[in-house]
Amino acid sequence: MKKIFVVLLASFMVIGSANAQLKGVLNKAKAAVTGQDDETGLGIKEALNLGVTEAVKSLSAENGYLESPYKILIPEDAQKVIDKVKKVPGFGNVEDELIAKMNKAAELAAQKATPIFLNAIKQMTFRDAMNILMGKEDAATTYLQSTTRQQLYDSFMPVIQSSLDEVNARAYWKTVVDAHNKLPLVKKMNPALDDHVNNKALDGMFGLIQEKEKGIRGDSSQRTSPLLQKVFAQQDKKK
Repeated sequence: MKKIFVVLLASFMVIGSANAQLKGVLNKAKAAVTGQDDETGLGIKEALNLGVTEAVKSLSAENGYLESPYKILIPEDAQKVIDKVKKVPGFGNVEDELIAKMNKAAELAAQKATPIFLNAIKQMTFRDAMNILMGKEDAATTYLQSTTRQQLYDSFMPVIQSSLDEVNARAYWKTVVDAHNKLPLVKKMNPALDDHVNNKALDGMFGLIQEKEKGIRGDSSQRTSPLLQKVFAQQDKKK
């Protein structure tokens, strides 16, 4: 009986040791996978941070919109007004002045974008990160569009309105519209600038972020850290 007990005890010890070893292996495997997951998420977030930081810095700088490919032009309805008013003495330069004022308003509003972008990036899940990494070349930009555009629009609008007033754009536009509406045989018009400037400002912001994303995906020299190089190497293998 004693011998049987010893044998059983030894068996349990062996089984326990094997289970412990197996558990250790599984924990290490789990840690490795988790580490890889964390690394991927951090890499995507770093790439988005880079794109956002450069876009905001560029467009909120002096003449950031005005001297960029994302320059905000006159909306179609407003152009009809301007084409008529340019013939009125004192309004010959109306188009250039209005464009400068709209772009200045967008430049001032762009300064509000960073915390909204960073909060969206912070909330990103691992699944989001993997979908971005293995997605289309604008997958990261699309993610930011879907998670931030409405909030950015709402946040930008009072700034756009205030900024348009700060550079006298809305008052100036009122004088333009008034001059237009006094002309004989014209349809009375008063197209709003706020929504147009806001949406074009956001289009420019996301357009610049997309350019940065395209660069990181397609040009390894733009992967400016070991983490970016390692994470986006996974994407390269998919090609």
